[in-house]
Amino acid sequence: MKPTILVADDEPSIVLSLQVLLQKAGYAVRIARNGEEALASVADAAPDLILLDAMMPKRDGFDVCQTLRADPALKSLPIIMLTAKSRDVERQKGMALGATDYITKPFSTRDLVALVRRHLPQDGVAS
Repeated sequence: MKPTILVADDEPSIVLSLQVLLQKAGYAVRIARNGEEALASVADAAPDLILLDAMMPKRDGFDVCQTLRADPALKSLPIIMLTAKSRDVERQKGMALGATDYITKPFSTRDLVALVRRHLPQDGVAS
């Protein structure tokens, strides 16, 4: 069974490109277009990894990350924050709230896939 990645982002072009990229890399992909959809999707069935945009409507990625980390069952769920904000303070905030890793937009697709594989290799063995 393919590992599942939840892509939580409100920008349609980014969602589509990430969906195609990750499916080509061998992952199953689910989509959430705002923070509330992301939390509902995780409640339905926890993914193996989340790509979480920091700035989304309804609930931002920082709030979603903090909410997920408050659930002991989700403590080890890899959460990679995606954001256009490259300032160190934003990165530190995401990491302090429990993000596993952080990547800024625009990002290299090769770097993103490598980051995902580092936290969620296809064969299930962490590198």
